[in-house]
Amino acid sequence: MSTPANPALTGGRRVGVLVVHGFTGSPASMRPWAEELSARGYAVEMPLLPGHGTRWQDCNKVTWSDWVATVEGAFDRLAAENDAVFAVGLSMGASLCLRLAADRGEELAGLVLVNAAVDTLRKDAVLLPVLKRVVPAFPGIRNDIKKPGMDEVAYPVMPLKAAYEMSAGWAQLRRDLPKVTIPVLSFRSKDDHVADISSSKALHASLSSKDFEERVLEDSYHVATLDHDAPRIFAESAEFIERVTSEQQG
Repeated sequence: MSTPANPALTGGRRVGVLVVHGFTGSPASMRPWAEELSARGYAVEMPLLPGHGTRWQDCNKVTWSDWVATVEGAFDRLAAENDAVFAVGLSMGASLCLRLAADRGEELAGLVLVNAAVDTLRKDAVLLPVLKRVVPAFPGIRNDIKKPGMDEVAYPVMPLKAAYEMSAGWAQLRRDLPKVTIPVLSFRSKDDHVADISSSKALHASLSSKDFEERVLEDSYHVATLDHDAPRIFAESAEFIERVTSEQQG
């Protein structure tokens, strides 16, 4: 999905928002949010991450660097045509937004994260370097959604080579979190069966952002962008973008 800015709705400035989906997921998990941002006048770029949206086996053929490059390319397209660019992401998409912020600094105006994943308490994670050689996939993590009838259109299994790539990317990202200085709004579901509290703790411990706030979602699971709290995420993220844009403009 790619839509242009409508400056008439955003105070005369062209503001872009990069929207990034999560691991084994698809843009379907983020489409309602992306459409809401577009309706508010923001330019939107929502890339499909390599290895996603096809067959789960394809995910095992790509690397963390491939995902980072895709996000950077989408950011560069937005930055070329807009006065300011924000990035919003779910789960691994949030970690890729943090990676972008650590690498590109204040070229980026701010971040909105939903159930950011940068670490895990899963004990089998330490075995990924070995497991990825002998087991192609684990049971999937899709559709952790409290609201009935929702579908994030994700793979039914977790590809282990890809999971190892993600884990290795997280390790480097955790070391670089102090490089993130821009405003960050982070949403965390109280009940999340995919991303655990270790990621939230890492953000609180390491981000250098003076403007950082975490808000807890009481009525959603991991894919909160399709869950009961989605309208709150959409409204409060827009308020955050408007506030930060106006402060940076002033």
